[in-house]
Amino acid sequence: MNTLLELSGVSKRYVDNPSFAAKLLGVTRTVHAVTEVSFSLERGKTLGLVGESGCGKSTLARCIIALESASAGEMRFDGRAIEPERRRGLRWFRSRAQMVFQDPRSALNRSLTVERILARALKTGDRQGGRDARRARIDELLRAVGLGPAFLHRYSHELSGGQCQRVSIARALAVKPEFVVLDEPVSALDVSIQAQIVNLLLELQERLGLTYLFISHDLHLVRYVSDRIAVMYFGRIVELGPAKEVSEQPRHPYTQLLLAAAPQPDPALRDESVMVMGEVPSPFDPPSGCAFHPRCPLADARCSRERPELRRVTPEIEVACHRYEQTQDPVPALTMVSKMED
Repeated sequence: MNTLLELSGVSKRYVDNPSFAAKLLGVTRTVHAVTEVSFSLERGKTLGLVGESGCGKSTLARCIIALESASAGEMRFDGRAIEPERRRGLRWFRSRAQMVFQDPRSALNRSLTVERILARALKTGDRQGGRDARRARIDELLRAVGLGPAFLHRYSHELSGGQCQRVSIARALAVKPEFVVLDEPVSALDVSIQAQIVNLLLELQERLGLTYLFISHDLHLVRYVSDRIAVMYFGRIVELGPAKEVSEQPRHPYTQLLLAAAPQPDPALRDESVMVMGEVPSPFDPPSGCAFHPRCPLADARCSRERPELRRVTPEIEVACHRYEQTQDPVPALTMVSKMED
């Protein structure tokens, strides 16, 4: 079986902590952070999950890695159900799946040296062996991420952002996982360091046969590292398909606008006539119909009434947009520009 990770209808809801007056009145509010997300991920491949801040990417990642329990749906890893509520039954999963977080400094314990951070990870994964074997494994991990023995006795506050992220990657690799969730792994780093970390991740994937879920708000970066891309908006997947097609021939209006708004190395290349209007809606006041319709330059009356389902429009592309019920052609970008200029 080539599928390593499979999600089916995964949702995550939170009940807002109401004020004292709301409690007296019995008023509670439910936040739908992730709604009915389904996709699969093949071994050795990378799925890029892209979307603006607040769209539910990190919440979904925490559910997948079993740091939180999903409210509904099913997640299977190598054919076996992931059940975060059964903490004692997750040991098999913890040794096969790890996560690298967005802010490397806050992800590392400031009171521990690099050596002790990695030693703890080895102990958790039952891979510590004897003292000599543990030290040899720590040296191996540091070399794998481009660091040397000189970093063994340093604390996180003595390291640069890029060095901290390298240590975080080494910690994730300590238990020899098959699957790694990368939650915005370079967004907190200087631009000059980002390419180094991305290239390190790609090198490790090729050498160790890792499977990645790469989360980012940058569609250009996601295209570079991914085999397939899932575009997420307001807790739902709105477009899913091969990285090249999604990034070069985006079908959903949100994907087009997200691509147009991505930073360009040359400011002259940026199309200022196409920009994302407004902000992600409040989770406490979700719009009716398609969640993107208040910001979409192509929205019509139906979009405000009916929520489009994610449907397959080609053998490899799925899109959640009413415009694809009768046509499989991409939404013309020039039409979007003209409507936005009106």
